[in-house]
Amino acid sequence: MELTKNSIVGAVVADNFRAADVFKKYGIDFCCGGNITIAEAAEKANGPVDDLLESLNAATAQKDLESDLLQRLELDALADHIVERHHAYVRENVQSIPPYLEKLAQVHGDRHPELYKVRELFAQAAEALMSHISKEEAILFPRIRQLVAAKHQGSTPPPSPFGSIANPIAAMHKEHDDEGERFRLISELTNGYTVPQDGCNTYRVGLAKLHDFENDLHRHIHLENNILFPRAIELEKNL
Repeated sequence: MELTKNSIVGAVVADNFRAADVFKKYGIDFCCGGNITIAEAAEKANGPVDDLLESLNAATAQKDLESDLLQRLELDALADHIVERHHAYVRENVQSIPPYLEKLAQVHGDRHPELYKVRELFAQAAEALMSHISKEEAILFPRIRQLVAAKHQGSTPPPSPFGSIANPIAAMHKEHDDEGERFRLISELTNGYTVPQDGCNTYRVGLAKLHDFENDLHRHIHLENNILFPRAIELEKNL
């Protein structure tokens, strides 16, 4: 992809996920807020657009094979990938992370009261994300599979109880935005997941697991917002 000031942030990351690290460095939201141009993103980040473009071109000079593969997947296969990799990751870690946060709050909460809020925010995220992925697997992804099947069969897809697929997608976008904001607060409270000087090994592991969770969530949301959802809406229109 040839990058210009008018290239769309989400499309740039979809083409080559190496660009994600550049956008993160500049504080640019590429998953929930990826539907803006590079010029608009630079303006929001109060940075020179030419510097951002130079960094992006350097980062994407090498092809990202995984991004290329995911772009080429049929939508049903991409939905399966999201379930098997990212939904499974959520289910595992909403169980494994809370004990760390509980221990941190108990041991370090007096000196670092922000840990109580971090524990609360993650508990909210865990509940919301479990509901979110269940709705995707029960409602949205089966509809995507119906659309793909109809395309291959040259037939009309069966009617949907929710009308256009854009309707549940709009709801998923809103929930993505909510989680993006929640993890922005967690990152802010932990100073970018920085272990304080008096932090123990449990502190280090707990913040590392939180940071990994946020990174996986960013890629998870990016795959849906920037690839799966727009292509599903386009497929429905074409059918």
